[in-house]
Amino acid sequence: MAPDTGDDGEAAEVLAALLGCPPEILDVSLDQLRTLAVVHATGTAQRAARALGREQSSVQKQLDNINKAATRLVGEALVVKQGRGKDFLFTPSGEEVVALARRTLLSWIDSLHRSRRRVGSTVTFGTTEFTVQFLGAVWPALREDFERRGVQLNIEHVRTRDLWRKLDGKKVDLVCGSFAAEPGRPPTLDYDFLEWHRERVALLTNLSARELPDTPVGAGRLPGLPLLAPTAGLLAQFLGRWYGPDYRGVLHVIADIDSLNYGLNLLTSKLLHGCLLTTERVADAALEGRLPGQGLRKIDLAGDYEPRLEIVTGIFARKGERGRYAADHPLNLLWNAFADATPTRTIPSALPG
Repeated sequence: MAPDTGDDGEAAEVLAALLGCPPEILDVSLDQLRTLAVVHATGTAQRAARALGREQSSVQKQLDNINKAATRLVGEALVVKQGRGKDFLFTPSGEEVVALARRTLLSWIDSLHRSRRRVGSTVTFGTTEFTVQFLGAVWPALREDFERRGVQLNIEHVRTRDLWRKLDGKKVDLVCGSFAAEPGRPPTLDYDFLEWHRERVALLTNLSARELPDTPVGAGRLPGLPLLAPTAGLLAQFLGRWYGPDYRGVLHVIADIDSLNYGLNLLTSKLLHGCLLTTERVADAALEGRLPGQGLRKIDLAGDYEPRLEIVTGIFARKGERGRYAADHPLNLLWNAFADATPTRTIPSALPG
């Protein structure tokens, strides 16, 4: 009989280790590991129970069981009560197990997502608040086929500031969003891209025509206007490129806003008097009554801002991923539906890195 090769010997060792797992380890469930990690994140069994939607007694019972198993295995509990109102104390063993629990659970989730993408049972589409209508334009033509094949379309709300992080982190398979680009120059993002439309930015204001005439606002005029400034996101990119990373020190900022509707409501209610930088489409929607905007005026920006910028909106996918799937894979079907429906009829292409 031929001797075992190195690979055979390693496989035998792995098998022996698996068969020799202590019973206490085998009794620990993924649910218990999740509970332990949530308790670590929230501090107490009560707060963990609220987060998990369970009774506190259920959470405490899981902690007791996993503590007993750890004590038998290593001679140390994982988590220790410190008295009423105080957060649990995690022992060194507990900290190690929590880190292991997080890695294990996230690995399982990531593996499931990869498998679902591979077999085409799930497609996750990310969209910002103002681009969700693009999905609505193509979904009716796909819905019957997806339902017949049992394909689940997940829709996830993504903020502009998180577009690339969500796509790179494989939290979404396709994402629809916007970014700042120079007119007439192709974008230089390392993604597959379908351009949907381009537009400029404009101002919405509740200032009177005497305070701010209906003439385009130049780059030298904007710093003197009372401005509701975005804290992050697409329009913050414009201000940062025009006035530098410390644009709040250059502009007359009367309020920091992290949501467009909040800014619109501040102006509409006249709690503040000033201007809000927004997209032309959003400005038009506000004036037409489809968004808060009663009594506001739209003011164009002049052409003297440097660099010259406009908003490019479209559909993004991870570079080259679509080519790894068959033509009838749901990811490709969804992409092709967007390609057929895009107003610019842009040919799908991978952007240069």
